[in-house]
Amino acid sequence: MRSLLPAVLAALLSSLVSVSASAQRLECVPCTYDFGNVITGTSVSSSIQLTNASTQALTILSKSEEGSAFSFGNFPLPVTLESWVSVELPVIFAPTATGYTAATLTLISNTSNPILTIDVAGTGTSTAAASPQLKISPAKLNFGSVTVGSNTSLQATLTASNAAVTISSDRSTSSEFAIVGLNLPLTIPAGKSIPVTIQFTPGSSGADPAKVGFISNATDSPTLEPVTGTGTAQGSYSVSLSWSGDATAVGYNVLRGKAAAGPFHQINTALDSTTDYTDATVAAGATYYYVTTAVNAQGEQSSYSNVTEAVIPN
Repeated sequence: MRSLLPAVLAALLSSLVSVSASAQRLECVPCTYDFGNVITGTSVSSSIQLTNASTQALTILSKSEEGSAFSFGNFPLPVTLESWVSVELPVIFAPTATGYTAATLTLISNTSNPILTIDVAGTGTSTAAASPQLKISPAKLNFGSVTVGSNTSLQATLTASNAAVTISSDRSTSSEFAIVGLNLPLTIPAGKSIPVTIQFTPGSSGADPAKVGFISNATDSPTLEPVTGTGTAQGSYSVSLSWSGDATAVGYNVLRGKAAAGPFHQINTALDSTTDYTDATVAAGATYYYVTTAVNAQGEQSSYSNVTEAVIPN
């Protein structure tokens, strides 16, 4: 196996080249969400994915909501997001009266466009009128690049609204995506959530957008989750990385992207206790960009190191 050795990564805690504040932005997925029908006197929670879509860290400073029916879950502020890092914002709908209601959630960050708004809605219903609904979050899953013949997994969350939901079967529009570890049939009590694991196993090179779904007694069945991933052929090349260590670190993460500005996706499956790593999942003719982060004993992760480029021959 031929090996490429790019330039040694700079010290882990050194900063990336700074960008203007105007390049910073906080994004939400989804930015609008309808909780559907929920029995008055009960509550249902869901999650909004927040992403720092820039090459510079940003801080969410404050949050606010309209009306008494909607509230935030456990989300202490301030919170700082590094470049292309995401976090789940929990939102709760607890109707006290029947009928449709809507509200706007507002987040303030330290960017040049500091205000991010999220529109939420829901309908309070009586017990007799309630019908079960099944929601899935996040709104979509992206598995990134995965070597052909190997697999990777991500988690989603299923939430039952109004009444208990019984899932009778699952399905996928592609053989490369599978729902694993879910013993069916399965009943989720009203207002409760369960995690589900979705696995991507590419059988050939290239992108594969698909949907996985759950068949249930919910009125909105089937409940579908868009998923995507890219199969990468394993060639005869590898990339050897090494970097300067940090005295406070208990381990390191290695992240890879297809552009110098990101986004970067973690490629090590467990914390690396050494200061070197070999990436054997590269494709001939591709160009990759790598950064590393240091993790201390408290689980705190440093900012990205400087970016290192690796050009793979054809």
